[in-house]
Amino acid sequence: MQHIAFIGLGNMGAPMAHNLQRAGYRLSVFDLSAAAVDSLSSAGARAASSVADAVREADVVITMLPADRHVRELYLGENGVLKNALSGSLLIDCSTISADVAREVASAAATAGMAMIDAPVSGGTAGAAAGTLTFIVGGDAAALDRARPVLGSMGKNIFHAGGAGAGQVAKICNNMLLGILMAGTAEALNLGVAHGLDPKVLSDIMAKSSGRNWALELYNPWPGVMENAPASRGYSGGFGASLMLKDLGLSQQAAASAQTATPLGSLARQLYQLHQQNGNGADDFSSILRLYHRS
Repeated sequence: MQHIAFIGLGNMGAPMAHNLQRAGYRLSVFDLSAAAVDSLSSAGARAASSVADAVREADVVITMLPADRHVRELYLGENGVLKNALSGSLLIDCSTISADVAREVASAAATAGMAMIDAPVSGGTAGAAAGTLTFIVGGDAAALDRARPVLGSMGKNIFHAGGAGAGQVAKICNNMLLGILMAGTAEALNLGVAHGLDPKVLSDIMAKSSGRNWALELYNPWPGVMENAPASRGYSGGFGASLMLKDLGLSQQAAASAQTATPLGSLARQLYQLHQQNGNGADDFSSILRLYHRS
């Protein structure tokens, strides 16, 4: 069985790593959070003392990190992946970052004799826990073929968007739309409630009408409407508003580089920027409802 190194055990990475362990892979794990590492090691994974320790005997390296600078440092740094991983190993970065950094790291990996794909995910923490994530992949088809069994242990859908960085472009487009949809859904619900409507009744109406969307049906931002949504547990867990702001920033960088107009994406970024300034960055991104509603 392949030996996998998993680095980055946050809200998404930890359940993904648990699913790999359940699938029978040998796992070495590393994270700056000792508690996150302990959770995996108590289930049988090997707790690595450093990035170098995690990757030096691994056939596959998977990373799930917050932003560009973390990915660049982890892969390109003196004590990073490319300096310590086995020649010929497969590198899978599941972070959501800029396409330019994804291409930069993939090029360096090829020079080091390693295959790499960018494979950002969609499906949220619930999908990570259930093993039903969607992987949006950029890179060579041969590298993706090597990765499919591993990705299939963590997800349900795998799409090949194109060459290196293409997975990131597709993911950024998706998350820009998601930010727009969540902000719009919260705005519409707040308008209805302000006129005396029950948010659950209004949600049911819109879910069967032309306003239906993923945020409304599967991740409702109004507390109490959907039992398992972050909104019903104080907006805890889930996908942080600060991460949505980061992704919306990436979308605007991509728009500028392609000289493409994204006015709604720009407005959504401004809304999430204000939301974070109001102290909500650590809460789930559906907490954007607080911009409109004061309970």
